[in-house]
Amino acid sequence: MTDDAGRDGPPPFDRPFEGEDTKQRVYGAVLHARDPMTAAEIADRADCSAESARTHLSFYADLGIVIRHEGRPVRYERNDDYFEWRRVNELSREHTVDELQARVSELTDRVEEYQEEYDADTPAAVDVLAFDAERVDDVYADLGDWATAIEDRRLHERARQKVAGSTAPSHS
Repeated sequence: MTDDAGRDGPPPFDRPFEGEDTKQRVYGAVLHARDPMTAAEIADRADCSAESARTHLSFYADLGIVIRHEGRPVRYERNDDYFEWRRVNELSREHTVDELQARVSELTDRVEEYQEEYDADTPAAVDVLAFDAERVDDVYADLGDWATAIEDRRLHERARQKVAGSTAPSHS
């Protein structure tokens, strides 16, 4: 394989932000972080100086994209509430109340099917070890789909409420 052949694929696993500018690399490093990190740790992942990372992290903190935790050292983490708010706004812009309501109904049906199939209220209540070994992978896939359906339903319902509230007649 020539060097040119690999350029169309994804970046190397150890350098996922290669080719991006520093601002994007810092953003990506924060998004992929599972725990609060120092500016130096983020800079290491973003392949930039700690000072450059601090500058961009300060900007993202001002926007609400990241949360700054005071202390020695200061730590930063992604603000999941920001991304949820952004997703709800996106759904409410792109869909009508009827479309959102239909999607909530579809997702509710899917959740109820999983509840019946596994005789449990939530995916966390399912004991995967109670299933035959050859079925475990399928059960895990179902549990992931079930959890995603619950989360999607919640976000679509929030968007439906937002759209319904913005289209309600005024009582002036």
